Amino acid sequence: MDAIEIIEYLREQNFTVKADGDFLELSPPEKITDELIKRLRKHKPAIMAELKRESRRLKVLAMLAEKPDSQRAIITDLDSGPDDVILTIAIRDQYTFEMQIPKDKYDAFTLLEMINKGLVQ
Repeated sequence: MDAIEIIEYLREQNFTVKADGDFLELSPPEKITDELIKRLRKHKPAIMAELKRESRRLKVLAMLAEKPDSQRAIITDLDSGPDDVILTIAIRDQYTFEMQIPKDKYDAFTLLEMINKGLVQ
């Protein structure tokens, strides 16, 4: 099973699964078995990455819902890792996507300038 399948399985089994910092939060605790803990430990990095990606996507979609006149929403995850920045972008009625940029190449002011000039649509 990959991370997405594990998360879907957990939700089908009525678990609530969240990424909380570097911790995987799973409830209700009374349903957690030793076998499940072993499986989650084995796949924890991938599960955490997927939950964080899902959270970023929901956040940009919520931003668009809050501002019906906006055509796009962008968030920056500077804490995605030691070497990279992740930009999550939603374009209304089209798609969402992520860009992984090396931290030494990322410049927030250049990004803002591109948005203001209409280069990022």
